[in-house]
Amino acid sequence: MTTEKSAPAEPAPGPQPEATIQPRRRGWLVFLRDVIVIILIAVLVSLVVKTFLVRSFYIPSGSMEDTLHVKDRILVDEITPRFGGYERGDIVVFQDPGGWLPPSTEPARPPIVEGVEWVLSLVGLAAPDSDDHLVKRIVGLPGDHVVCCNAIGQISVNDVPVDESGYIKLPAGESAASGDPFDIVVPEGSLWVLGDNRYRSKDSRYNTDQPGKGFVPLDNLVGRAFLVTWPFDRFGFLDFHHDVFAGVPAPEPEGGSK
Repeated sequence: MTTEKSAPAEPAPGPQPEATIQPRRRGWLVFLRDVIVIILIAVLVSLVVKTFLVRSFYIPSGSMEDTLHVKDRILVDEITPRFGGYERGDIVVFQDPGGWLPPSTEPARPPIVEGVEWVLSLVGLAAPDSDDHLVKRIVGLPGDHVVCCNAIGQISVNDVPVDESGYIKLPAGESAASGDPFDIVVPEGSLWVLGDNRYRSKDSRYNTDQPGKGFVPLDNLVGRAFLVTWPFDRFGFLDFHHDVFAGVPAPEPEGGSK
């Protein structure tokens, strides 16, 4: 006796449920949502870091050679100086106090280029405002009496000569730390800054005819440069040479002897 196998049931007429398609579509939507959230968090973190902690700048000129080279990219610490203050020897980035930089003549760029650079700047991969800032080394703090030069060409700070031979770059045949003499007292709330490439730097010495008389207000400082990040063969921490100024005493109180 044989039994007949029943034929498979015919599917009901009409559209069938997309049982395998719908979950897959929902999975892509979840993935896309997660990617967007990650990107937004990354941008937010980058904004916080850039605003309060660290910023990236590139070096547009040779005024700080051989410490910093043209097109070096550096990181600037914005938070430490706010708590500990600045020291002589620190390399600082600051906004133009007024008249130090020539008027910008950069031609307008396509909006898409501006947009891409803006996005890259959010995550520290671009530094579009580097040309609006300067980088120099602090030689005089508020109240300091800074003079150049003594009989052997050294700068004196509060009557103590300092040996800058470890970091300044001088032309062949020159031994003086500055080609132009100066004798100043740094006002409160300001700094006296010089470039390491001493004869190729338009620094405090050459801006005394500007409204700020060559001094940099502390309010203009972005922070202290501390690391070269690019090119990779120059990657490393910057030397502030604090030992050069270790013997300099605190400035005399206002009205005291210099």
